[in-house]
Amino acid sequence: MNCGTQPLITAGASAERRSTSYSVLMSAIERHDGTWTVCPGEDWRQGRTLFGGLTAALCLEVAAREFTDLPPLRSAQFAFMAPPSGAVRIRAELLRRGKSTAFVSTDMLGESGLATRATLCFAQGRRSAHSFQGMSAPAVARPDLCPPFPRKPTFAQHFDAGFAGGSVPYSDAEDPTTLLWYRLRDDGKNVTLPMLTAIADAAAPAMMARFSEMPPLSTITWDVHYLSEQPVTEDGWWLLRTSAESARNGYTTESVTIWNSTGEPILVGRQTLALFA
Repeated sequence: MNCGTQPLITAGASAERRSTSYSVLMSAIERHDGTWTVCPGEDWRQGRTLFGGLTAALCLEVAAREFTDLPPLRSAQFAFMAPPSGAVRIRAELLRRGKSTAFVSTDMLGESGLATRATLCFAQGRRSAHSFQGMSAPAVARPDLCPPFPRKPTFAQHFDAGFAGGSVPYSDAEDPTTLLWYRLRDDGKNVTLPMLTAIADAAAPAMMARFSEMPPLSTITWDVHYLSEQPVTEDGWWLLRTSAESARNGYTTESVTIWNSTGEPILVGRQTLALFA
C-alpha cells in the first residue's frame, strides 16, 4: 500500500496541518490476501511510535472485520513489542471457537517486523442470578465546567480533554491519580469498543504526576476488560480515572477505569510500563 494515497481531512482552516480523523482512518483499512493494511499519518504518532490506543483499536477493528459473527468482546491483552511505522499490516487468526466463547489473535507488523500481538476473548452473555458492580463513579463537575487539559503528544489533536480532579503531570504529586473527561474529535456517531479502547489510552500515564518533567516511559503490556456490550454516553464524553499503582525495578503498573456520563462503568484496564528514570 502506498501511504500517499490515504484519504486526509484538513484540521481547522489551515492546510499546513493535515490530519486523518479516526473514522476516516478506519474506513481506509484494506484487505489483500488475508492481511489488512492501513497507513496512519504522523498526526497519530506518539513520539517515535504509533499511538498505542490506536494500535490496539486497529487490532480490534481487524478482528471484527475478519470474523463477522463473533460474540461480544469481553477482554483483550496487548503486547507492544516494537514501535510500528509506515504502513502497518494486521493479520487475524481464530485460535479456538467453542459453544459460547471465541479466542482471536491479531498481529500488527510494521516496516521492521512484528510490532504488537493481541489476544482477544469474545463470549456470549449468559443467564446469571448475580449482577453488581463495585466501581462507583467519583463525583466530578460536568465536562463543560472542567478546564481544558493540555496534552503535548501529536496524537492528542484528535481528542478533547477536561481536567476533573486529582494530580496533573509534572507536579511532583504524592498521589499519581488523575480524573479526566475525554472524547474523540470525530464526525463518526457510532460508539465502538475499538474507539473506546483508543480513548482509554489517550490520557497521560499517571506516573507522570510524580515527576517535575517528562520521564521516559514505554508501555509493554496492556490488559483491557469490557463491561458493556453497547456503551453509550452523552455528547461523546467519557470519565477516565488513571492511577499509578506501583513502581519498582524500573517498571510501573497503572490502571484505568472508564465511566459513561451517567456513571456506569464501561471499561477497566491495567498496563505495565518500562520506566527509564
